[in-house]
Amino acid sequence: MSNLVLALKTLDLKVADYMSPKPLVVKDDSSLADAITIMADEQIGNLVVEKRHKPIGILTERQILEHLSEHKKILSIRLDNIKLSPFDIVGIDTRVIDAAQLMIKKKARLLVFDARKLVGIITATDMVRAFRRTAVNPDLTKVLSTRLYTVNYDDTILAATKLMHQKRIGSVIVLKNKKPYGIFTERDLLVNVLSNDVETHNSVGGYCTVPLVTSGLGIKGRDASKVMSKSKIKRLVLTKTKTKKICAIVTARDIVEAFTLSFPSED
Repeated sequence: MSNLVLALKTLDLKVADYMSPKPLVVKDDSSLADAITIMADEQIGNLVVEKRHKPIGILTERQILEHLSEHKKILSIRLDNIKLSPFDIVGIDTRVIDAAQLMIKKKARLLVFDARKLVGIITATDMVRAFRRTAVNPDLTKVLSTRLYTVNYDDTILAATKLMHQKRIGSVIVLKNKKPYGIFTERDLLVNVLSNDVETHNSVGGYCTVPLVTSGLGIKGRDASKVMSKSKIKRLVLTKTKTKKICAIVTARDIVEAFTLSFPSED
């Protein structure tokens, strides 16, 4: 079967086949601490918040990181006192490619509705899983980031969190003896730190993800997604072919964007 035929099949894939069904929902009067516990226990990065049985926003790992950076601790507040992430809506029959284009254009999370009922959420990771069925293997040059931020092993968790908040990034590379050792992500903050009541003045190196998974610069989108899926990561650090020096990073959302760029616009 030709690459073109496989690519066209992918255009017909529906959100219903790749969404994460039955997303967890909490009420807006729930506490931030309880919400963090739920997200950590379930290892999810998005928690739908509702008011009067209607979704009003999404609590994300990024907002938790920002809250900690600004207040230095998790305050005893309710979710209705937090600025939640907005969302857009897609239907179960929406094509994955259309949902992906909406996600990239609006920079928003996507909730899936069947009529007026919330039935799922479709994330960048879900979309990448769908796109792996295509023969398309897009170039990542236009979407990867060459700005890498680092912290030292003995820097505090709070210092790493503040840097991530300041630079609006989801991860930092952790150096040990001036060499790349691991990566500290928003998920590490949630699962390794906050869910275990770890003091934020502790060394970040003890709570980062190791070993650091890398691939060579020039890897294509579908190949990168396979590495990320196998390693259960959402960010892949890239290295220069000859020197093996880290030089870039690509995320699941970046890969979604690369796939959308590989398909012709149907506006």
